[in-house]
Parts: sequence; structure tokens; C-alpha cells
Amino acid sequence: MNRVVITGIGTVSPLGNSLHESWAAAKEGLSGITPITRFDVSGIKWKVAGELKGFVAGKYLARKDIIRLDLFVLYAAAAAMMAAEDAGLIKQLPVDSHESPSLLPSHTKVGMTGVIPYLQTPNSKLLEAAGVIIGSSRGGICTIEKSLIDGGQPPVKGDNSEYRRRRISAYLMPSTTISMASSYVAQRLGIKGYCLGISSACASGASAIGEAYRLIKSGYASTVFCGGAEAPLCRLCVEGYGASGALSRINDASASRPFDRTRDGFVLSEGAGVLVLEEYESALKRGTRIYGEILGYGNTTDAFHQTIPSPEGEARAIEMAMDEAGLKPEDVDFINAHGTSTPLGDKTETKAIKLTFGKRAHHIPVTSIKSSTGHMLAASGALEAAFTLMSMNEGIIPATINLKERDPECDLDYVTELRKSEMKFALSHSFGFGGLNAVLIFKRFRS
Repeated sequence: MNRVVITGIGTVSPLGNSLHESWAAAKEGLSGITPITRFDVSGIKWKVAGELKGFVAGKYLARKDIIRLDLFVLYAAAAAMMAAEDAGLIKQLPVDSHESPSLLPSHTKVGMTGVIPYLQTPNSKLLEAAGVIIGSSRGGICTIEKSLIDGGQPPVKGDNSEYRRRRISAYLMPSTTISMASSYVAQRLGIKGYCLGISSACASGASAIGEAYRLIKSGYASTVFCGGAEAPLCRLCVEGYGASGALSRINDASASRPFDRTRDGFVLSEGAGVLVLEEYESALKRGTRIYGEILGYGNTTDAFHQTIPSPEGEARAIEMAMDEAGLKPEDVDFINAHGTSTPLGDKTETKAIKLTFGKRAHHIPVTSIKSSTGHMLAASGALEAAFTLMSMNEGIIPATINLKERDPECDLDYVTELRKSEMKFALSHSFGFGGLNAVLIFKRFRS
């Protein structure tokens, strides 16, 4: 079996438009939660979200593609391009850009040339043979909603139909399908190997990384780009999650409060995270940076309920990952929790950790990045995996912000201030609707 390491990371999140921007903000304990600007929220209860700020699509994509593709695909492509550059697989050329508000959301900019050039390195053959696995929960739902809203016009004189339909874009279906994130990344980078788009609710990003890990571990002879992408900030998603009781009704930057007694739901957010996974010997031969190694992956389903999580199901996923990694409870130094800020979810995750680790559970530092970012759905698992690797490399754990009043039923060692900590083994949890659970185990790399 091959050893699997991480050699590149790219992210866009409510905290910043690169890994380093996002990570720096997380270390400072900043919040990416701001008032919603994408649509009019005057008539609804939920008014904050984790929006990207100043995202420049034109740095990574051609003009025609920006116009045709849903935002979740744009975010995935940007993260993948950054990850490829970080891994030394491409070198991007600078491109001038300008705002194009008539075509795009106000936070997006378009390259003037319409073509975003890059230079392939001597590793171009490795890139061509690479694979792509990217997960998303909602895919292109915002583009679908916009098409439905824009699709009807008032009756026209002489028209027998109640409504004359505006022409639907020929790109609506391909641009919004979940697999388009993976296939467009492949197209953009010239990848011709394994390609898969997956959806397992909020566990999609972590599951994509886990499946890529298994692919390389079992003998796939090239790199695999993997992670999650999400752009769910439209009225349909906000009202839909709100109606289910999942969203917080607190309308300020402190709304995401994992493990706090006053928590009342998660904050919906957007973004993407892509990791480059590679076989260990290949990475050594290339002389590229190694962020860490993946040792285990647990994937289980609760077989219990559509929205109510099961601590036993989550614990099985943790135990599966631990067994594959060959670790004991005393080996684990850090847990990057799913920690969404829902009353039931955080309590359930706490129980799952106790079921798995017993008395050791109270001595493992736990944090939730979603306190700063909100819930990026599929993208959260990928960003949290990236942050787990950064924590291990720098020996620090970012705080769970907004945790002021401890819930008596959430009584683990939650990190509430930036903490220095040497870590050799760490877990990253992702759990989704339908009882879908994914857990990744990372090992610190020392050359």
C-alpha cells in the first residue's frame, strides 16, 4: 500500500481568498460572518452569512467561463489553481482585471484578456495523468434559482399562454451539475485521469479527500486534486435551511457559537478548498513541500434519521479511521471538530468523541473553525482539513470564537484562545444530513 501525502493546498473562504489569508485570519480569531448582500433579506429572519469578499475570478478563469458557470465551479477552479501552483505543478502568469458588475455578482472580477495563461512545469506529465474528486452538497443551486426567477415574463398581447418564457441558457444544466466542479478543474488544468464529482451533504469535501486517499493508497500512480466547493447563498437555501430549524437567528458576527450554551443553529457560508494528494515517494522525488500524511479515513452512515445525528454512527467513523491508522486513543493530539453550532449536533459530536476516546476525551484539545467561517457545507471539510495540517505544521490551534458560556453537556477541552500545542496525530470530523459521516486522520510530516 502506498503512503499518501499532501503537497498542495488552495482555498477561498469567508476569511480570505487564499489559504494564507484565511489561516492568518483564523489565527487572529476573526469572524467572516457579515450581513447578507446577495439578495434582499428584509422579509426573512436570517440576515447574516459567510460571504466571500473581493473574490477575483479573473485571476484564474477565462471571461466566457465566468459568465457561463455557477459560482461553486468558479470557487473550485480558483482553489484548484492555487493548489496546483502550491504543489509546483503550474506557474501562473499575472493577468490584469477589471470589474464587470453587469455580468456577475458585485464581489467578482473578470480578466480583461478572457484567457488566463499558465506555464506547466517539468511535471506536466504528472499533471496530465492526475485525478480530480470534488464534492458539493448543493451544486449550482443559486444559478438554478436565478434562472427560475428570471424565466417568467408578464403575458404579451396575442400570446395564448399565461406566461411567455424567457429563453433558458443552454449552459444551465451542465454548469450547475455537481460533477462540473471536477470536470472543469480537469479541463482548466489539462487533467485526463480519474474524475469524479460526489455529494454526501456536509461530509462531501472530507469524503472527496478520503476517496482520493484510498485511490492513491491502492496504487493510483499520479496526483489527485480533491476537496469541496459550495455557493449556496441564495434565498432558496437560506429559507430552506432556516425552515428546517438549522440556522441561527442571531444576526451578527457572533452567530456561530459551537458548543456554547446559547447556540441556536449554524450560519450558512460559501467557499472552496482543494488539496493535492500524492504518493510519498513521488513527492520526495519532486522535492516539493509536504504538508502532512493521511493515515486513516472513516466513512459510515447512521441508518437512523434524515436530520437527527447519531453519536454511535459518528463514533463508528472515528473508530474506522483510527483502526486504519493503527492509532490508540492516547495517540491523538488534536480534534478539528465538525462543530456547526446547532444545539443537537454539537452535543451529539461531544458524545461521539466520548464514546471513542473514553477518559482520554477530556484531555484532547478540540476546536471548531466554523465559529469563524460559518458552515461552508462541502467546502468546510476541505478547509478544516487544510487548517488541521497548518495547525500541525505550526504547532498552534486556532480558537473556537464566540464560546462564552459552556454548555454542561459539551464538556471537552474546547480551545477558546490561540493555543500552542505540539501535534503528531490529528483528526478532522465532517458529518452531514442523512447520517453521513467522514473522518480523516493526519500525521505531521518532518523531513
